[in-house]
Amino acid sequence: MKQRLAFLFCAIAVFAFFVYAVVVFFVKKNAPRDLSEMETSGILHVVTEYDSVNYYVSGDTIAGEQYDLCRYIEKRSGLKIYVSLENNWEVCLRKLNKGVYDVIAQNIPITSESRELVSFTVPVVQSKQVLVQRKSLPGDSFPLIRNQIDLAGQTVYVAQASPCILRLRNLSDEIAEPIYIKEVVDYTAEQLIYMVAYKEIDYAIVDKQLALKNQANFPDIDVATDISFTQNQAWAVRKTSPVLLDSLNQWIGEWNALKTKN
Repeated sequence: MKQRLAFLFCAIAVFAFFVYAVVVFFVKKNAPRDLSEMETSGILHVVTEYDSVNYYVSGDTIAGEQYDLCRYIEKRSGLKIYVSLENNWEVCLRKLNKGVYDVIAQNIPITSESRELVSFTVPVVQSKQVLVQRKSLPGDSFPLIRNQIDLAGQTVYVAQASPCILRLRNLSDEIAEPIYIKEVVDYTAEQLIYMVAYKEIDYAIVDKQLALKNQANFPDIDVATDISFTQNQAWAVRKTSPVLLDSLNQWIGEWNALKTKN
């Protein structure tokens, strides 16, 4: 009888320890990552977008503004930065909050709506959204738009979950006329520029930096019509990573100062 009781108590103790270990494992696994956890692992997981401004491959070399800033932060922090590529904002946001990514290293326009979802760093750049269209030629069936009011009744294309969608909806309300917004799945903002240039679509909304970069390759496109005011654009982190945010603000501030000197 005593042996059975001893065996039972041992079994209960082993089971309790097993449950405790499992709980601790999952709590640690699902705990919000901040800078201390990243320093323990030695890794910072960053997601950026692939285009000719921010992150791209030229020959056998990786280049781009986000790439350069990531390399600077890697040097300053001592962390190894693992870069993933994703152009869909909603996917980036979901994986950020799941802990797959620690930083969304993209030029994200800072708005009151997006502030509710993430914490923004100090601004990385200032830019605006512009209309990409083709220059008018004899016989064209579409107007060259110079005034935002003339977007009334027009169809404009944007990348899926693009931050400019909210601006277009507000603009539609301001002019009291519909603007038909087509979100394109699996196409980047840069690919929409190509589609305008190749006459597959007539109008697209993209970031001005990206538009100007591509205008050199497609001289027949026009990017002179602004859709938004100049906005601060920044990186984003989880709201549960305040220490990481403070450090990023310091490093980005240093980077901006270096760029200003140069």
